[in-house]
Amino acid sequence: MTDLYRLLPEEMEEMVIELGEPRFRADQILYSLYYKFPKNISEIKQLPKEFREKLLENGFNIGSTKEVHRVQSKDGDTTKLLLSLNDETPIESVLMQYKPKKFFGHPRSTICVSTQVGCAMGCVFCATGQMGFERNMKAEEILGQVIHFAKILSEKGQHVTNIVFMGMGEPLANYAETFRAIQLLTHPRGFGIGQRHITISTIGIVSAIEKLAEEKMQIGLAISLHAPNDKLRQMLVPTAGPDSVEALIASGKKYFLKTGRRVTFEYALIEGINDTPEIAEELAWLLKDNGSHINLIPLNPTAGEFTRPARKNVIEFERILYNGGINCTVRVEKGTEISAACGQLRTDILEKYNNTIS
Repeated sequence: MTDLYRLLPEEMEEMVIELGEPRFRADQILYSLYYKFPKNISEIKQLPKEFREKLLENGFNIGSTKEVHRVQSKDGDTTKLLLSLNDETPIESVLMQYKPKKFFGHPRSTICVSTQVGCAMGCVFCATGQMGFERNMKAEEILGQVIHFAKILSEKGQHVTNIVFMGMGEPLANYAETFRAIQLLTHPRGFGIGQRHITISTIGIVSAIEKLAEEKMQIGLAISLHAPNDKLRQMLVPTAGPDSVEALIASGKKYFLKTGRRVTFEYALIEGINDTPEIAEELAWLLKDNGSHINLIPLNPTAGEFTRPARKNVIEFERILYNGGINCTVRVEKGTEISAACGQLRTDILEKYNNTIS
């Protein structure tokens, strides 16, 4: 079976013509997929019944994600979904909403999508990293998470404003499917979101970063650094190479030169591990005159042995970087209480959900 959400608009046109239909049928399908969010082909009412039947006979379907469980933060700004894919594989996705700066208008609605079931990178402080790796997700499965939230938002008169590839898995380790998903999301006849409203977060696959830079797209890039030297980084990221810090700094510069987009280095602050003033000084020296941005992320609670630093230590770390001429911010926390924040996604919610209905 081929999911209609997998096809780029040009491929959709080729498909309808091969089936003996006029070209405009492709636009009818695309409009329905991205504005009406049908659950199956029979719901695409713009199409004649005979053509809908022809699509089914030729192996096409709509592989909508199935919502298994939903949990929302107390302030209502963060929603985490447990979704079931076509093969019943469970994954988690998150909606983060930020109130408009004025008293009116739509909130900024950011969807955090997953690209893999589990993760092979093995970061010792990340819940997903401790799951192990099960499989890559297909482009239509990645897109399906956005579509699911888009439908929820449309029912409230709202819409998706931003998409971050920061959910379960390493996006650039699933490069082909991640990039196809981005093409579908940004195509003006597809989901139609602006390229600058998408950010990919990577633990640092240098060859893939360089490949992405050559795609001539205006996608934001966030590189998870977490340490200013290789010894410490290899302790936190076991899959990191012996010269990963230098390689990542260089790849970030190349990405900026190719795209003009400033690179963000993400840095998870872990108490007693990488949050000392000495390490802050080392990081400031490493990134001096680099032109990049540092996003400090106080570690979110997971089942691991690591803990987040005291607030005063976070402020001191930020101060040292700022005094060293480094552009930096402390990430605004969203969804920590419902395990929807950075590093917390892990489908153990499925077990809790099953226990409540058994």
